[in-house]
Amino acid sequence: MNIYDYTVKDINGNDISLSKYKNKVLLIVNTATRCGFTRQYKDLEYIYKKYNHKGFEILDFPCNQFLNQAPESNQEIDNFCKLKYNTTFDRFQKIDVKGDNIEPLYSYLINNSNYFFNKNIKWNFTKFLINRDGYVVFRFSSIASINNIIKCIDDII
Repeated sequence: MNIYDYTVKDINGNDISLSKYKNKVLLIVNTATRCGFTRQYKDLEYIYKKYNHKGFEILDFPCNQFLNQAPESNQEIDNFCKLKYNTTFDRFQKIDVKGDNIEPLYSYLINNSNYFFNKNIKWNFTKFLINRDGYVVFRFSSIASINNIIKCIDDII
């Protein structure tokens, strides 16, 4: 099993099979609009523009589970990101990344990541790097530097 076996809802509520992203390098991230890390949208867009032409995609999953930092509707979140940070990568509906209603994709990501202790998502802007075969190759905490992320992308792109 890999991420291509999952279906998620896009920002408009349409089912999207992740097989759409076969043979691409992906960075999957849980985000929030009112978080101290929200400014990372700027870095994410930079990375997206730097690598998109090489078969790289960012999949943005807003989440409101950490101190109510993404309380807006899906459409309000999408508009905020596009207007404030000029994001152009794919955004999906708000999801849970922990607890009883965890998005199945996130259960897979957590259980197949390189974290050995406390695999739970601790905060917004946790990132998972996925290789072209659909497998998790690295997990980054919210505080990971853009340079570390770029180095890892360079290694697999």
